[in-house]
Parts: sequence; C-alpha cells; structure tokens
Amino acid sequence: MMLIPTHHFRDIERKPEYLQPEKCIPPPYPGPVGTMWFIRDGCGIACAIVTWFLVLYAEFVVLFVMLIPSRDYVYSVINGIVFNLLAFLALASHCRAMLTDPGAVPKGNATKEFIESLQLKPGQVVYKCPKCCSIKPDRAHHCSVCKRCIRKMDHHCPWVNNCVGENNQKYFVLFTMYIALISLHALIMVGFHFLHCFEEDWTNLLQAYGMTREETAEALLSPPEKEQALKVSSSECSSFSPPTTVILLILLCFEGLLFLIFTSVMFGTQVHSICTDETGIERLKRKHQPRERTGSWKTVKETFGGNFSLNWFNPFSRPCQPEPPNDRDLVRQVASLSDINNTETTEEQSEETKNEDSVEVIDE
Repeated sequence: MMLIPTHHFRDIERKPEYLQPEKCIPPPYPGPVGTMWFIRDGCGIACAIVTWFLVLYAEFVVLFVMLIPSRDYVYSVINGIVFNLLAFLALASHCRAMLTDPGAVPKGNATKEFIESLQLKPGQVVYKCPKCCSIKPDRAHHCSVCKRCIRKMDHHCPWVNNCVGENNQKYFVLFTMYIALISLHALIMVGFHFLHCFEEDWTNLLQAYGMTREETAEALLSPPEKEQALKVSSSECSSFSPPTTVILLILLCFEGLLFLIFTSVMFGTQVHSICTDETGIERLKRKHQPRERTGSWKTVKETFGGNFSLNWFNPFSRPCQPEPPNDRDLVRQVASLSDINNTETTEEQSEETKNEDSVEVIDE
C-alpha cells in the first residue's frame, strides 16, 4: 500500500455536487472486445493529419527529387529501402499510439453501492475523480481531452490525438524514434544531393563545351547557351526545374531539422521517464509522495514487452500487459485519519470529514 501524508483538493472539486458518490451514474454497458479507441478531438485530428502529410511530403521529395533521377542505382535502391522502411514504421507506430487505449479507468464506477462493496476498514480510502466519476487507482490522472482517467498518464499529445499512458507508451517512443531517424536520414541525403549536383553541374558545363575550368571561367556564354547547359545538368539531378528543386529541398531541410530536434527531445524525455519510473505529470507536480519505484530495467521490459529483442522496435508487438486491477487495488492506505482532517478545506467540508463516507471517499 502507498502511504499518503497529505491529500490535495483542487477548487473545482470542492463543489458539493461532486462530493457525493451516490451522484455518480453507473457505468454504461461495456462495448465489444477489441473496440477501436479513438478520441474525437478536432485539434488532435488536425495535428494527426498534418503529421501524416509531412511524412508523405518527405517521401515525395526523397523519391521524386533525389533518388529516382539519380544515376547511381545502388545508392538509390539502398536509401529508398531504408527511408521507406523507417517511414512505414513511423506511421505504423503513430497509428498504434493513436488507436490504442492508453489505460483508461472504467468510467462512472464510483457509485455508492460499489464503494460499500469494498468494505473499507479504518485508515483505508478510495480516491474519486469528480469529473468522470471513477475511482482512481494509484498514479492515475484525469485527461480533460480524453475525458477519462488514465493509468500512468504521462501527457496528452495532440500529434497522436491521444494520451500517452501505460498501454501505448511503447508506440509513442517508437514513433518519436523513427521520426527522428527519417529526419536525420533525409537531412544527410539532402546534403549529399546538393554536393553531388553542384559538382555534376560544373562537370556537365565543361563537357558540353569541351573547355577546361580556366577556359570556362574566362568564357562569356550567351544566355541561350547558358540555358541549354543548365537543362543538360539539371536533368541529371532532378526531374524538376532548378528553382523548384531548390525550394523543395529547402522545405525538406527545414522540416527535417525541426522534427529531428523536437522528436529527439521527446524520445529522450520518454526514455528517461521509463527508466526512472516517473511520468511527466508526476515530475511536474513533484509531490514527493513516498512510493515504491520499480527497477529501471524491469520498467523498460514491461514497457517494451519482455526481454530485449527485435520486438522492442516492432510497433505491431504489444508491451507486457499489466494484470487487470482488482477491487483491492483501488483502496489506498493513509497514515492516520488526522491527515485527512488536517487537509485545507472549507468549513462545510471540515464538518463532512467527521462522517464515515467523507473519510472513505476523497476527491482528487
């Protein structure tokens, strides 16, 4: 059991209608097994669409601007396979992170009948979320976008239109990792493409006019001759005109650099959270509540699905599924009942803490 020295009340939870468990509506009939999880949030859906669009844009530029026009077929085939494989894994991870239940707590189970069935003893309490009217297990937090309490909630990410919790954190980590890798790969290919095309343009100009470098530097070519030479050289580097090619590559550079920095930071943050067994919300709140922390390696194995293997990097393999919580997991232990009575509340709530129900049910 977790020892809780103090209990925190938020102002929005001090409204009288939120304090009575009998106000909760029983949970609806559960849907069929395997029902897809999807959050109907306009902002999240738009961000998810933008994410896919940016990946597909990078795919278009890499294939049709850099790889297909290249005469080095080995270079094109190898880089094409690597980039497309990473892009596929990134989009697959994005879908799994978006469509997987992050660990939602059953909604509306904080009914008076259910709380009475727990048969709480002195010193035992249950925490009730006043927003979704559910009993919150340890380390669960309410998400205002998903409108549910999520177990081990790290944060709500609009780019995947979902919360990052205990059931989909692996997919989110893989998504950030693969996006960072394809961004780095695209930046490297753009750099080589610019260097190759500048050198090839210069060589084609020399070959087209049969001049040495010194002669070319001294020669004054007429505008039609310059245009013909540019057509000869640009056809070797891209199927688009030189201005269009430069614009597409610059946009890809900007996108790749931006997402490389962003996803690398997110990847490092998530790995640190997994290794320290501390979610982003817990790190921000800094409650310093004493609790047992799982060993870092054990937490990593639980998140990615067993001992180290290639399945760690497979977005189609599931993480280790936690054991279904039983009713006793919803009960927490307090050091003493005076801890509850000493909590800063209104006078009306101070009177309610004398009652048995107010000791057993605490809004968090």
